[in-house]
Amino acid sequence: MSPMPDQNPLPFPPPQPPETPAAQVPSEAPVAASRSLPATVPARAARPPLWSRLTRRVVDPWLSLSIEPDVPRDLIDDRPVCYVLEDYGLSNAMILDRACQDAGLPSPLVPLPGDMLGRKRAYVALSRRNASTLIPEAGSTKTHSGSLAKLLQAHRFHRELDVQLVPVSIFVGRSPDKASGWFSVLFSENWAIVGRFRRLLALLLNGRDTIVRFSPPVSLRQTIDEGLEPERTVRKLSRVLRTHFNRIREAVIGPDLSTRRLLVDQVLASEPVKQAIADQARRDSAKPEDTWRKAQAYAWEIAADYSNPVVRSASFLLSHVWNRIYRGVLVHHLDTLKEAAPGHEVVYVPSHRSHMDYLLLSYLLYERGIVPPHIAAGINLNLPVIGTLLRKGGAFFMRRSFRGNPLYSAVFTEYVAQLVAGGYSIEYFIEGGRSRTGRLLQPKGGMLSMTVRAYLRQPRRPVLFQPIYIGYEKLIEGSSYLDELSGRPKAKESIWGLLWSIPKILRSDYGQVVVNFGEAIPLTRILAERAPDWDGQPLGEEEKPAWLSDTIDQLANEIHVRINGAADVNPINLLALALLSTPKHAMAESDLIAQIELSKTLLSRMPYSDRVTVTPHSAERIIAHGLEINVIRRISHPLGDVIDVVDEDTAVLLSYYRNNVVHLFTAASWIACCFQNNRRMSCNRVVKLGRSLYPFLQTELFLPWTEDEFAERIGRVVQVFVDAGLMERVGDDDGGILQRNAGQTDEVFRLRAIGHSLQQAFERYYIAISILVKNGPGVLAAAELESLCQQAAQRLSLLYAPAAPEFFDKALFRSFIQKLRELRLVWPDENSKLLFDARMDAWAKDAKTILGRELRHTIERVSPEAARPEPETPAE
Repeated sequence: MSPMPDQNPLPFPPPQPPETPAAQVPSEAPVAASRSLPATVPARAARPPLWSRLTRRVVDPWLSLSIEPDVPRDLIDDRPVCYVLEDYGLSNAMILDRACQDAGLPSPLVPLPGDMLGRKRAYVALSRRNASTLIPEAGSTKTHSGSLAKLLQAHRFHRELDVQLVPVSIFVGRSPDKASGWFSVLFSENWAIVGRFRRLLALLLNGRDTIVRFSPPVSLRQTIDEGLEPERTVRKLSRVLRTHFNRIREAVIGPDLSTRRLLVDQVLASEPVKQAIADQARRDSAKPEDTWRKAQAYAWEIAADYSNPVVRSASFLLSHVWNRIYRGVLVHHLDTLKEAAPGHEVVYVPSHRSHMDYLLLSYLLYERGIVPPHIAAGINLNLPVIGTLLRKGGAFFMRRSFRGNPLYSAVFTEYVAQLVAGGYSIEYFIEGGRSRTGRLLQPKGGMLSMTVRAYLRQPRRPVLFQPIYIGYEKLIEGSSYLDELSGRPKAKESIWGLLWSIPKILRSDYGQVVVNFGEAIPLTRILAERAPDWDGQPLGEEEKPAWLSDTIDQLANEIHVRINGAADVNPINLLALALLSTPKHAMAESDLIAQIELSKTLLSRMPYSDRVTVTPHSAERIIAHGLEINVIRRISHPLGDVIDVVDEDTAVLLSYYRNNVVHLFTAASWIACCFQNNRRMSCNRVVKLGRSLYPFLQTELFLPWTEDEFAERIGRVVQVFVDAGLMERVGDDDGGILQRNAGQTDEVFRLRAIGHSLQQAFERYYIAISILVKNGPGVLAAAELESLCQQAAQRLSLLYAPAAPEFFDKALFRSFIQKLRELRLVWPDENSKLLFDARMDAWAKDAKTILGRELRHTIERVSPEAARPEPETPAE
């Protein structure tokens, strides 16, 4: 049961008899101050009407009331009592009458003394439970209860009157438990205004879980004695009562999350949107009201329409779906969020790898007693039926681009600002879309910028960003990703495609899902670091401080670092790391077991962070699991079984799962790469080269360490390799010489497998450097270099062994080139062509340490030259 609110929640003093001079006290005025009921009250002694007594007999078997407080009659004295409800309705009248009878209070179905309401009853309501009254008729000015106005008017004409108005809140089916049926959940109490039939169903299904809460009374005499004009008195009392009922309802059933009903009007009434409407009307030479309607249409297209019954109903359905298609959904570190979240506006920022992400997260939060967030979803998901259900689950929709539509941008930005100001939790994916490679995509700062600016505009409640890692063993979208990675265009979502895929999904086994909550990021800390001069005062809508852009960039990068810091290493990740390191994606079972155990040893002895989780299963059980979900297969052989990938398509998808966790092995992979083509290297040389390459690896993989920390980590990983017998230390010069075994021993094989996941990153880097050097300084612009790098990588993949899908990802080349510019290794000239100096030759020399001669020669051969304009022929 919800805790009782403050005993005097209304902003009125406790009811007392009116104080008037003795000469002015009417002879018939009540003078008793006792808290007990009068012995006889003739006007109230009448029995309720016959129709109500008959209706009671029908309704009573369906009702079981919980009355709060335990003794509500202690709240009132001997003055006449009139009850006030949120809504009219026969069911509310019957429930109120039953509650009054059980509590020993006067019946609401007999008239007040003198029947001042003219309705032969002693209760009023603020509104009618009828959806049609939500939109007043044109010209209508009625905004309050007519019966309440009559009651106040009677007190003006008759000074002897002093009715105590007792607010009563009724909740039918407040909180059905997990054992409740689906229909009980659907018709449970919420904030929506419903019709008579739905209210009847709610009563039949949930009437035995009904709460009736009586609140301290309001003295109407004291309200009149404030001396306000009649109209203002009614408006004030109605407003105070409505606020009171909303507060009680929020305490009992939670906040009203129906943002469409609450926020659309606020968005349209905001100054930025008003200004955008005026500007758009001028640009279009249109009427302001027409432009306002366009803005309203945008707002309705965007806004969520959260429905608790729909969310609860979806939780029942999704429980069966998860149990059918997954072998379990594990959650880690959620308790730390529960400890930190109170008093904060929580913004959930998960990784985005599947459409299941937002369904899973909302379901898990709801099941663990946390209100699901409002979720930013692409407009492509606003499909018939599906879009409505997502909207009811808290999704608000955004277009892929705001460019060229300032009105839409203003409406959407203001909607987000209203969510932040209102304390609603939000969820969005800063990657912008689902990752097709398994790596975190470079973050996009649009939603982050809106959130931060909304907070700076109204810094009421501190904002907490919650990074979340969601890891899958098998993706539902795997086949569509495979098509896209093969070069086919992305298929457009459709309701028929979704329905057609449901039977296949329900028949499949997608393994286990893990949801890890990373370390939360308080926005106040980021602002303290990046904006120490900001004094905490609200900033204007048009203010754009110089530090804002850098703050957004730092926040975005830190979110990705924290997501990676909460990674889960599942059996499929470990199988992918091992099997993809071989040309035919196959290993002897004994070798595979040894490789998995080496990976687990690295993870346990060199933990990435305290939020990373690793499967507890043995290598043998991991292989068995991969066989069960049809990711790998066993080939029996007299000399020992061989484990390989089911087919080439599965191999491409396995690269996705390898990329989920490749960042956890960065230091180990770097050391292993150094010994791919070298048997001996000094430890200092390994560390020095690692330092020079680390800025690029850090940008690409969102790593958390400084250069010094990475160097220290390299030294510790070297010791793990020495202890595992993969290499040995010889000599003490230059920090010690590291040496691996000669030939094709098992140790060399295992070291090569560890280095494979990072090898292709260095190949990409060398492709970019080779093309730059081959074309010379001042020839290529950054965009031209990106395109040539992508073409060279694609050609290399076609001519030789197929590489992972991200090998020729243009975004990764763009990121590398941008980092070269940040480090001033290249810089643009006045024509935006890239210049560089002799340091680039040093980079090419260092590449010889990592890449073999044949591979370097191949890259140099396939590296294209930019098309150069032919020299003009002199005129004869």
